[in-house]
Amino acid sequence: MRVIAGTSRGRRLTLFEGRDVRPTPDRVREALFSILQSKLGSFTNLRVLDLFAGSGALAIEALSRGATSACLVDKAHASEKIIRENLNRCKLSDKAKVIIRDALQTLAEFSPCSFDLIFLDPPYGQELVEHILVEIDRLGILNQDGIICAETGANEILPESVGRLQRIDQRRYGTIMINFYTIPGEGLT
Repeated sequence: MRVIAGTSRGRRLTLFEGRDVRPTPDRVREALFSILQSKLGSFTNLRVLDLFAGSGALAIEALSRGATSACLVDKAHASEKIIRENLNRCKLSDKAKVIIRDALQTLAEFSPCSFDLIFLDPPYGQELVEHILVEIDRLGILNQDGIICAETGANEILPESVGRLQRIDQRRYGTIMINFYTIPGEGLT
C-alpha cells in the first residue's frame, strides 16, 4: 500500500499481517479521495478524524493532500506502532494525534464541530457504523460543512439518515460499500 497523492506521494505504508486484516485497497482509496476532492474542493486546512484507523492510511492520505491535522483512533495496541511508523515515514507526525482506545468511548472527548472529515472503517458485520453515526450526531463533532465516509461490507445496509446526518452518496467497490454523510443544507452533493 502506498500514499497516492500529495507531499508523501508514493511512500509505502506498513500494514498488518493476518487473515482478519482488510486494508482499503489502493484503487478504492484513490476513488474515495477523488470523490472527496470533488465534494470538498480541497483538503487544505481540514481537521480529520480516522476512527478504527488500522495502519492510518486514510488519515495519512488526507494529511499528505493538505489536511491541517488528524486524530487517529484504534483500540488495537498493535495499531499504535504501525500508525506511528507510517506517520514518521511520511514526515507527518507533527500533524497527528494517535489515541489507542475504543472509538465510541473516545468520541465523548471531542468538542462540537471538531472535525471537517471523519473516516469510519470498523470491522465488517458488527453493526458499529450506525452506532458511531448516532454518537457523532448527538455530540455534534462534525462541522456543518463536513463529511463522513463510512466503509462497510457491501451487504451491510445503513440508513439514509441518522439524526441530522443525511447520506448524500453511496458507492460499491466489489465487497466494499462507502457511504458519504453530511449535515444537509450546506451544498455538499
